[in-house]
Amino acid sequence: MLRSGFVPGAGCVVSRSRGTMTDVSSDSRTTIIPMIMPRTMTAAGRTEPVGVDALLLVSFGGPEAPSDVMPFLRNVTHGRGVPDERLAQVAEQYRRLGGRSPINDQNRALLAALRAELAPLPVYWGNRNWSPFLVDALRAMRRDGVGRAACFVTSAFASYSGCRQYREDLARARAQLGPGAPELIKLRQYFDHPGFVLPMVDHVVDELATIPAASLARTRLVFVAHSIPLTQSADSGPDGDAYPRQLAAAAAVIVERVALRTGRRHPHDLVYASRSGPPSVPWLAPDVGDHLAALGSAGRTQAVVVVPIGFVSDHMEVIHDLDVMAAERARAVGLSFRRASTVGADPRFVTMVRELLDERRYGHRPRAALSPLGPGHDVCPLWCCAPRGPGRRLPAAAGVPADERPGQDTAGHRPDAPDSDVPDSDAPDGTAPGGDAPGSGPAPLETSDGAHRDICDVHDVGGGATVHNDVHKVGRP
Repeated sequence: MLRSGFVPGAGCVVSRSRGTMTDVSSDSRTTIIPMIMPRTMTAAGRTEPVGVDALLLVSFGGPEAPSDVMPFLRNVTHGRGVPDERLAQVAEQYRRLGGRSPINDQNRALLAALRAELAPLPVYWGNRNWSPFLVDALRAMRRDGVGRAACFVTSAFASYSGCRQYREDLARARAQLGPGAPELIKLRQYFDHPGFVLPMVDHVVDELATIPAASLARTRLVFVAHSIPLTQSADSGPDGDAYPRQLAAAAAVIVERVALRTGRRHPHDLVYASRSGPPSVPWLAPDVGDHLAALGSAGRTQAVVVVPIGFVSDHMEVIHDLDVMAAERARAVGLSFRRASTVGADPRFVTMVRELLDERRYGHRPRAALSPLGPGHDVCPLWCCAPRGPGRRLPAAAGVPADERPGQDTAGHRPDAPDSDVPDSDAPDGTAPGGDAPGSGPAPLETSDGAHRDICDVHDVGGGATVHNDVHKVGRP
């Protein structure tokens, strides 16, 4: 069993390069135990080295079979009062693709790669909305004697949906498990880390290579992230508007790196997908479909390479919103359409996770970042990404010390109960992003691409609100 502070037998050697203790006693077995060091904050918002017993891979989850689709959708919309008849319409999107989301298989591939990269450190996996659930992962950790775990979330950017909500999910899972639940620390955001950015550079270069030379001079790069309400965008990060700023910074790095590789600097745009909610609630724009239609109508662009910068893997949202809907809009106006792959389980992405972990375990410096905005803080500031407003309270969140959480209403976070996840101002109809957030039941909503949507869960948008999400839509009746 792993215990924080446990020291193996008589002979222990500290490896300065890895920051571990190796048992070299007479026992024939060799055990690697992470060093346990006190956590103290520095002035720069970073921590001193802290030992961990495990890594927890945190993601959104998705149905594994047609029979899972409705239970999964009920989990996603828990507390919103969405009737099963409406969920059945949403479920059709999954059933058209076999009733199985690709997100779990992609996470299994990432999990296997992380276990190989981090061995002998144990790696667990937990989801917000489907098995394995976060509380089940924490229960397995407690059973195995894990005292403290670092958490890697499949969401690269700052926002409520992409960062803070996961921290609240983790805190809620600990509370649900009760005594003996491991301490959890979330690894920092990685929107401009080379391990996230450089694989996308390669994927863009690969797609550009498939475009006829005669069209390259009139080819644009269109970076896409999940849209979020303007209020959530304004609250993202410690100082506000971190989500769009981080997205723009990462896109700029990719554009410059692609230019160095190809000898051509392509014009680029940052647009958004999967907007939901009533038209009266403003979200980040422009919509990717509307933008592609405008490019085609202007007549100056022949080809586009769509870059899903806000997403870590090719899950249902990427496949449906980009490969199907956006591609149809582009081809309808005569644009040649290419879509770059997401990072998935690229070896550089896996190595990045180890580097982020080592930053916390061993205090590694310097910290990798390719834009002026990075690297980010280890522990999110108290109100980071918290929706502001009178009468809101700040729920428990992993990484926020208990003595810093206010116990009374302040100008700052979600509705009263700790399990409230979406501010009423952002979700008057219960359709704002936010996983299992409560709300009133939504009605179908008209969107700019002519679809009706009931629920939209920003989960892995890779921008200020990177959220690993499967966004579920209802087609026009």
